[in-house]
Amino acid sequence: MIIPAIDLIGGKVVRLERGDFNAVTEFSYDPLAQLTAYQEAGSPLLHLVDLDGAKDPDKRQLDTIASLVQQLYAPIQVGGGVRSEQDVEALLSIGVARVVVGSLSVSQPERVASWLGTFGPDRITVALDVRLTPDGEPEVLTHGWQKGSGQGLDRVIAPLLQAGLSDVLCTDVDRDGMLSGPNVALYRHLVTRYPSIRWQASGGIASLSDLSELKAIGIGGIIIGKALLNGNFSIEEALSCWQKG
Repeated sequence: MIIPAIDLIGGKVVRLERGDFNAVTEFSYDPLAQLTAYQEAGSPLLHLVDLDGAKDPDKRQLDTIASLVQQLYAPIQVGGGVRSEQDVEALLSIGVARVVVGSLSVSQPERVASWLGTFGPDRITVALDVRLTPDGEPEVLTHGWQKGSGQGLDRVIAPLLQAGLSDVLCTDVDRDGMLSGPNVALYRHLVTRYPSIRWQASGGIASLSDLSELKAIGIGGIIIGKALLNGNFSIEEALSCWQKG
């Protein structure tokens, strides 16, 4: 499915390049108006990243997120600085459909595994942000893409699968916000190796042909942010492209 996304800093729509908080592009779009447009076009799931929360969990934009969720009917997936069971509960309590958990999935997989049991795999999306090492292996990053974990993606996935993991958002950090095209080879590897997981591809989407390529390899969902905000194509065109397959 097509999953349109917006990132928020201080309630404003922005995009980062390669997860770098010093490379921020601010857009004039109103968050509610933008998400409403995606919703009205027929998007089955919306994606929101709280970059303030990702950088500092104490600065999570919970009130802003609550206001957006309450004014929309399309399900929303939200991530950014989720560090505790209370964080998950807080987001679910305001109507968020799925909570995206990133760094803890790498550093404390047993905790995230317990959340999958407590809240259900349908309420938790694990986010794995990767950067390819010189030998071509995906290394998982943590803390808002600011630190390398030293762990390969395969090693991180294993214990979470045992706990019932069903949905993973995988971002190629070197391509995120760059409009350079997705790493199709990476996602083909993941879809083939872990067919039971619904993979959400994120990073580098620039054209409708990118969407066609990813659907052709069996990707579960495609996160699209900057390409829509920049007007590379419309949400209607993206949804039509996915449906045509």
